[in-house]
Amino acid sequence: MIANMNELLDLHRRTMASAVAIVHMVEPEQLRLPTPCTEWDLGQLLAHMTAQNRGFAAAARGAEFDPAAWAETPLSERFAETFAASAEEVVVAFADEAALQREWLVRVGPDQPLAVPAEQAIGFHLIDYVVHAWDVAVSIGHEPEFDPLVLTEALSLAESVPQDGPTRYSPDAPFAPALELESGDGLLEQLLAALGRDPEWRAEAA
Repeated sequence: MIANMNELLDLHRRTMASAVAIVHMVEPEQLRLPTPCTEWDLGQLLAHMTAQNRGFAAAARGAEFDPAAWAETPLSERFAETFAASAEEVVVAFADEAALQREWLVRVGPDQPLAVPAEQAIGFHLIDYVVHAWDVAVSIGHEPEFDPLVLTEALSLAESVPQDGPTRYSPDAPFAPALELESGDGLLEQLLAALGRDPEWRAEAA
């Protein structure tokens, strides 16, 4: 169990390092670009990602549920540094041994808490940030590469949740219904499709 958790934490650290590197590529004039998250432009997506980091970090620290901890705030001129700080905050919070022994209160729906085991919460966050890092990258015309071990774990986690149904169609669902792919597609393409993303999405085609 401990070895598995240590591996999961290591993969999560790699995921966040990739996300930070990609966000640092974003120029201020690109914040209004469309993203694969159709309801958000790039600035709104980055605000969401930063807020989620802070909310998950609070949950890992065992804080009482407070919607304000998950609230999105306007981006500053130093948005990349702010995101990097939130990523470091969440990595440190996740690695706390005490955090791994308890359930975390994470936000679901319209500011409602859900108690989940630490391992499940870390898994949620990992797959979210692989996909959101891809969202950011393709929005600015970059083709990202991810550690195959990260993709393998993220795909396994993604395939363990319902691929269709109410949890994919509700207004607050984190991902759209899974898409079908041709056989032979790579790990990243499989992961994106499992979470309702079109692997062929590009900004110029949006």
